[in-house]
Amino acid sequence: MSLTAVPVRDPAPMLETALQEWGGKDDLWVFGYGSLIWRPDFDFVERRDAKVFGWHRALKMWSRVNRGTPECPGLVFGMLSGGSCRGVIFRVERSRGEDVMRALWLREMTLGVYDPRWLECHTSEGPVKSLAFTLSRKSPSHTGLLCDDEYRRIFSEASGKFGTTFDYARATHEQLLQMGIEDRALARLLSLPHKGS
Repeated sequence: MSLTAVPVRDPAPMLETALQEWGGKDDLWVFGYGSLIWRPDFDFVERRDAKVFGWHRALKMWSRVNRGTPECPGLVFGMLSGGSCRGVIFRVERSRGEDVMRALWLREMTLGVYDPRWLECHTSEGPVKSLAFTLSRKSPSHTGLLCDDEYRRIFSEASGKFGTTFDYARATHEQLLQMGIEDRALARLLSLPHKGS
């Protein structure tokens, strides 16, 4: 019997809360730390390098749709508490903000896994409050500690709607390097030998 990916929480009320918190009076800013960096899928009028304190990028979130299946879950990045994270922020014109947020929910919040937050992002032009998708360690989608053999297996086997976990991780790493960002933890994982590498 085929498994299906079941939502953790209903994402609709979380969208309405985020829309209310944004308010629609100013342009919308969105923080990207994974695939949003290299495939935002929305129109923006400005992009800046940014850094967030108190959170870090980690390949520790189960993906049962985009980069894996319920039978063979893959991994995607989450932002976990602690440390710091370099990425980018995108500015979306106020008139398009709600449409972009709704599109982001379809992409990022299908299963209601992330905790959307408005985080202070530090840029060369000053701090900007931006929408970011964070992950709780209490979430059933948080992997906890994975051994190298488990990463090797996932890199070899997991694939979903948007392709393999390995290609996703590699594309993010390549984009980070182009931006002058060294993510040593990610580089180490990508260096692990596995089938197809």
